[in-house]
Amino acid sequence: MTISSTPTMTLAELSGLPQAEFTRELGAIFEHSPWIPERAWAARPFATVDELHRAMLNVMLAADPAEQLALIAAHPELAGKEAAAGTLTTASTSEQRGAGLDQCSPDELTRLRSLNARYRERFGFPFVIAVKGRSRYQIMDAIEERLHNGRDAEFAACLGQIGQIARFRLDALLAG
Repeated sequence: MTISSTPTMTLAELSGLPQAEFTRELGAIFEHSPWIPERAWAARPFATVDELHRAMLNVMLAADPAEQLALIAAHPELAGKEAAAGTLTTASTSEQRGAGLDQCSPDELTRLRSLNARYRERFGFPFVIAVKGRSRYQIMDAIEERLHNGRDAEFAACLGQIGQIARFRLDALLAG
């Protein structure tokens, strides 16, 4: 199942899948981290998307800090080298395009890449934000604002944003 506006499976059907198929169907919800749906499978059946989302968030939050850091690090920099090379996941490509990050002027791209570099240098991981509903200007302003935070606050902020991204992706996958 790919993340789209046309669901191919109901939540009840998804809940009834064996673990490997369930994991495959939800593998793109958390960027390059199929271990989250794999572990959330044990909490089935899911009566609502809220329950499924909550189960996956519980897995993410219960993970050890090294796994959480790997999850954060799995996210691409916004308008970064993956975007330039065309190697973003389908979901990330769509999300970044929706925020207008593919429309940056040369000056905006320079600013964004500089902010990304400063953020990574300060915290040791990429800036993560749920870009849906935000403009590229709001995103750049958010990076500047969050550069003032401490590392622990930013680590928690990234996990919170990843939770929002996951919900947007679940809603797109299971809409209807």
